[in-house]
Amino acid sequence: MSSDTTTAPVYFELSWAILSSIGLINVFYGILVVGITSLSPITIVPIVVSAAGAVANGMCYYSFYANYSRIPTVVTGVFADLMWLIQEAGMSFYSYQILTKILFQRERAIFLGCFWSMMSVILGIRITIIISRVLDNLQSTSQFQHRINHLHVGYFVSIAIVESISSIFLLRIFIAANKTSLVVFSKNNLFQHLVRSTEIRVASLCLVGITRAITYTFQTTAQSAESIANEVDRFAYTLECLFPVSMM
Repeated sequence: MSSDTTTAPVYFELSWAILSSIGLINVFYGILVVGITSLSPITIVPIVVSAAGAVANGMCYYSFYANYSRIPTVVTGVFADLMWLIQEAGMSFYSYQILTKILFQRERAIFLGCFWSMMSVILGIRITIIISRVLDNLQSTSQFQHRINHLHVGYFVSIAIVESISSIFLLRIFIAANKTSLVVFSKNNLFQHLVRSTEIRVASLCLVGITRAITYTFQTTAQSAESIANEVDRFAYTLECLFPVSMM
């Protein structure tokens, strides 16, 4: 949290402003896509995660860079963390929407059990991060920063695991379809969604999650990029902000 005696940096001089702008552009682009195609759970996911990212990055500036009183700063910090949760964990619901429609019986039960178990872990870790940050902000210290760093490692690894689970189930479907040469097309071109989702997700989201799990261990401050590892983490997060475009 910034001291009242320091001058707050200009909003658009920081990467958070650019990342927030990317989220807003994605939202508008998603609305255009929905207008051209149709509104469905799959088309809603990129819009929701982009909006959450835009709000989170804007609130990050308010909480960690601007000069405001303590309570509003703490509240906006909590709100930013919740929006980051929606953005980062919410992307997994893209493949969730697909798999819940094409998996049946035992496979569906296994997938749902694994998916919601990991989501519970992700939620629990993020809540612990929020509590730790609130304590730091209220006391104007970085006492819990080391704990927050390790919690983020578990958080990003858990997200990578969720994406890996979804990818495994999707790839199994592709292998089976390739062997039997039987591909069932729905009116929403579900198979095209499957192909696009799996190829990009395996190549990027899992890699982003693992990269951020590694780089966040070197974080020394709440939200500042002060080392090469922190800059790599910021780059990986930028890719994450851009990812919803591939979902549309």
